[in-house]
Amino acid sequence: MSPTGDLSLEYRSFSLDLAEPLETADGTIDSRDGFLVRLVDDGSADGGKPVDSGDSPAVGYGEATPLPGWTESSEDCEEALERARDAIQTAGPSEALETVDRQVAARHGLALALADLQATRDATPLYRYLGNGPMVGRVPVNATIGDGSPSETVREALSAVDRGFRCCKLKVGLRSVEEDIERVQRVREAVGSDVELRADANEAWTYEEAESALERFADLGVSILEQPLPGGALEGHADLRAQTSDVSIALDEGLLEHGVDAICDAGAADVVVLKPMALGGIDIARKVAAWLAELEITPLVTTTIDGVVARTGAVHVAAAIPDVPACGLATGDLLSTDLGHDPVLLEKGSAVVPQAKGLGVSDVWDER
Repeated sequence: MSPTGDLSLEYRSFSLDLAEPLETADGTIDSRDGFLVRLVDDGSADGGKPVDSGDSPAVGYGEATPLPGWTESSEDCEEALERARDAIQTAGPSEALETVDRQVAARHGLALALADLQATRDATPLYRYLGNGPMVGRVPVNATIGDGSPSETVREALSAVDRGFRCCKLKVGLRSVEEDIERVQRVREAVGSDVELRADANEAWTYEEAESALERFADLGVSILEQPLPGGALEGHADLRAQTSDVSIALDEGLLEHGVDAICDAGAADVVVLKPMALGGIDIARKVAAWLAELEITPLVTTTIDGVVARTGAVHVAAAIPDVPACGLATGDLLSTDLGHDPVLLEKGSAVVPQAKGLGVSDVWDER
């Protein structure tokens, strides 16, 4: 990275409305509000070489999109970005990251911008900068189906299958267990046996409710049940996991509450969901993914319904993970507006990974 003083950090607030409110067991999400981050290296255009008069400075983009219950507040995020803006000029990138270490959304924005900048300078796609692995053309993705009536759920699932998705994750937990089982059953009957179905309860169930759902989900060929119990219930998840080998138990909120070691020690999960925004950055998500793989726990990458900058960053994280299963990255259509053009094409149930240098996002900063 360039010498201290050559880097400058800017950020702008944004608000992205959802195409439709998303109902989850945690509540209704209407919009995603956050900060677009831009890091400019005025001291080098490429690989540390001085900027010539005809060169443009190297730029890296990041996104800090707080989400209640998962990250710091919007106010705390903005204060953290202010600290990072000062620190990056006076002390450098490492110190700037330390100043936002406890504000995970802000750290995500800064870490992504730094990684995008370095990968751009190295003229390599971000996923190869992260993982030093082979070229990856695609990563599998799932469709996210919000809570709705049985007929609405079937309609959404069939639409997803028509668009090429081979994996659908259904939000459950807002209704009774019996109603959710009916929804899953109706979808299974509609899409057939070749489409993978998952269910995400977002901590909504008691142990007895989860136990009842798990038994029926096994009969319906549900592959993964995500976070059926509150995040603190590691032993409960371990007990559910011991009941069946047909349905994998995934933890999402539980990762943030307990960490990888506690989950492994309790035997509480077959799958762990990685949200780079909630973890504090794509660098942390990549390290956790490697750690999980060593423990023979499957890592799975999702977004927190982010804008195109963070969403594309999550695609690169997934591309840096060998043999990653279908990930929750096809969330762009949940937004009615976005920060810029989406460089990730969704095709036949996969996200086509950008092969341009860095993130591959270039038109998000509107000069005003």
